[in-house]
Amino acid sequence: MFATLRRCAQVVSTTSKPAPNPFFNKPATSRTSHRKSPLTRTSVDGLFQTYKPVTPGLRHLKRPLNPHLYAGRPVRLLTYPLRKSGGRNNTGRITVRHRGGGHRQRIRIVDWKRDEGGIWDVVRIEYDPGRSAHLALIKRRGTPESAEASLSVDSQGRPGWAYILATEGMRAGDHVQSFRSGIPPDLVPGLNLELPSSKSKSQSDSSDNEDANTSSSLALGIFRALTLKSGNVLPLSLIPPGTVVHNITLTPTGPARLVRSAGTSALVVAHETAEQSPSPTPTLYTQVRLASGEIRRILQSAFATIGTVSNPLWKNRSLGKAGRSRWLGWRPAVRGVAMNAKDHPHGGGRGKGKSNKHPVSIWGWGTKGTRTRKPGPKGPKNSNKLVVKERPRGVDRRKI
Repeated sequence: MFATLRRCAQVVSTTSKPAPNPFFNKPATSRTSHRKSPLTRTSVDGLFQTYKPVTPGLRHLKRPLNPHLYAGRPVRLLTYPLRKSGGRNNTGRITVRHRGGGHRQRIRIVDWKRDEGGIWDVVRIEYDPGRSAHLALIKRRGTPESAEASLSVDSQGRPGWAYILATEGMRAGDHVQSFRSGIPPDLVPGLNLELPSSKSKSQSDSSDNEDANTSSSLALGIFRALTLKSGNVLPLSLIPPGTVVHNITLTPTGPARLVRSAGTSALVVAHETAEQSPSPTPTLYTQVRLASGEIRRILQSAFATIGTVSNPLWKNRSLGKAGRSRWLGWRPAVRGVAMNAKDHPHGGGRGKGKSNKHPVSIWGWGTKGTRTRKPGPKGPKNSNKLVVKERPRGVDRRKI
């Protein structure tokens, strides 16, 4: 009798389910909605999740706490399958060591340009197996949420959904904007984004100039209050010095190239002006300090995203066992002294010594900080004219 009632309940529950949405694989749920495992614990600092050591692999497993991550699958229309090569090139030879195996993955199509303007709402924050940072699924405001398969564009044919790199502190319900296609003229009345000239016209126009400068400064302050928000995209010329940025482009039309890893950020140091250049039509640059400590000149017409990249505790995680590294597609790394003499410069001999040799790689390059770039136009020093200050190395690196 009870089995018959259970079967009837299952039939009713399956027939009463709504039609599945082909755009979303699962309904929006949070990782906190799942039942907590009795093996999970929280670290003393409250930042990591540890586990009761019922197995050796769980004893040292440590993961950052991210209860805001979406527990379902990604948007399938914004992904494509990853075809693995095992670190081999088109001739079948290994060109990247220690790669192979791993779980099946789908690559998320991330919008690195963000050319589309307007207000975009953050739907959820997702995990991405292809990078250390988290992704944010954003939706153009006004895009209908229907069950049709053409949800990738809105009514005007523009992309309505996209993946972007999530910033630290970004949550579902926030909104972001991109000003890469231009600043709306009606955003701030009286806004003048042209650089003021240092030459004064006359004494009679001094009062008028002061009033104009005051009004323009007020409009600029309002503009910065409206636009300098985490996740917004702005040209470097409109970002004041001291602002933390990431996702920096190198050209006005190219995608983001710099500062994309988890927890990284760059700092806008200074803006170069036309008065500092003897050329009548100078190319203006902005000095940006990258995560490595290098200060680099980047075009002021290039773009950057405000804020820090999400998941800053990623570097402090502990996989706990070798098998979890294999799930990620990493194969074991064998030490050179454990190889034969024909396989590595440190191999061969008796015992575990490397025969008083300088530590080198498997190809014979000096390791432990040896400079390997060739001299000349592409040499180690002064090869890149856009680098103002090289990243600290050696003793300077230890002082940080």
